[in-house]
Amino acid sequence: MVSRSAELTEVQAAAARRRAMLASARRADRAAIDRSSSLARSARAFAARCHARQRRQSDGAPFIEHPLEVARLLRDAGCSDVVVAAGLLHDVVENTHVSLAELSACFGHPVASLVQAVSDDPAIESYRQRKQMLREQVRDAGGNAALIFAADKIAKVRELPDQVRRDREGDATTASGHRARNHHLEHDHQMRLEHYGQSLAMLQQVIPGHPLVAQLAIELDSCRIACGQLSA
Repeated sequence: MVSRSAELTEVQAAAARRRAMLASARRADRAAIDRSSSLARSARAFAARCHARQRRQSDGAPFIEHPLEVARLLRDAGCSDVVVAAGLLHDVVENTHVSLAELSACFGHPVASLVQAVSDDPAIESYRQRKQMLREQVRDAGGNAALIFAADKIAKVRELPDQVRRDREGDATTASGHRARNHHLEHDHQMRLEHYGQSLAMLQQVIPGHPLVAQLAIELDSCRIACGQLSA
């Protein structure tokens, strides 16, 4: 019988391999975008400036790594330059002070409308309600917006095991309020997995059979297994 410590060691080793693979992919992402259209290059530079001071919660890496991964997934899926550019910019309205009007002025209405379609409504406080409205928003937009949403969810699902690990390691060093904080974090992880599962179901209806949707299903299964092992 495999011990608990051996299971965790294997999960950690798999995570380390995934991080190394993604680091190599990120270098390739930058090189590929630098060789692509002027629209994509401009979008990458703009996104890098907007997210310059931001870090990912999952691993502390520069936040720009996330839109770069989304853009790579879209590019590899054969999407147009407009869609790739929107993938690079998909978080600037939601996470920075850039407005849709500014985005439209800089990159055109098609790019801005795609970013709008995949952006949360910050006025909705409830996580479940906000994400439900976002899924319905993407469902209504369909097409290219759904592809960006799928690529975003693939990247987010890949990040979640690192987030779970990072949160649990933080718990281990926190003496006061440990149980309450741990309960809150576990609830947050479950809410995210719930949203990702519902997103997959929606995408299977909107763009059935697309390779990005198939990839999301695979990544979500792997994520659930990894998170389950870490939380067991």
